[in-house]
Amino acid sequence: MRRTAMILTVLAFGTAALIGGCKSPPTQAEMAAYDYGPRPDNYEKLIRDYLWPKLLDPGNAIVEFKAGPKELFQQETTLRPLEYGWGVCVWINDKNTRGAYDGLYPMVFFIRNGRIVKANGGADDNIIGWRYARAGCNELGAPFVTE
Repeated sequence: MRRTAMILTVLAFGTAALIGGCKSPPTQAEMAAYDYGPRPDNYEKLIRDYLWPKLLDPGNAIVEFKAGPKELFQQETTLRPLEYGWGVCVWINDKNTRGAYDGLYPMVFFIRNGRIVKANGGADDNIIGWRYARAGCNELGAPFVTE
């Protein structure tokens, strides 16, 4: 069972690398073709409200706003649909069921017209979403590097 999970993980990374590597970065014209809506002033509240029911210990979770809001465009691939909006990079450290912090992980939120339309990363996402969260934070100017 463990070996199967490892093989699936390697295949997912390989597929993501191949698919992600085949696309060229979006052009300014592609990015400008979409209506991002007004820049959200209340993005911190929107994100905290979104996270509250998803975190194990929301009152004690550490939520660090690292970058954004900045216009962010995520190209469509076979693994994720096209997404755009005001991107915000957030690093989160939540407590686990034993009460200990599990360690930081990145999330990227896409906000359009006053609401979160997509989130990459987080406990309820998969390995591809975590990869997209890291890439989004990098693009927004907050590279996620663990020591």
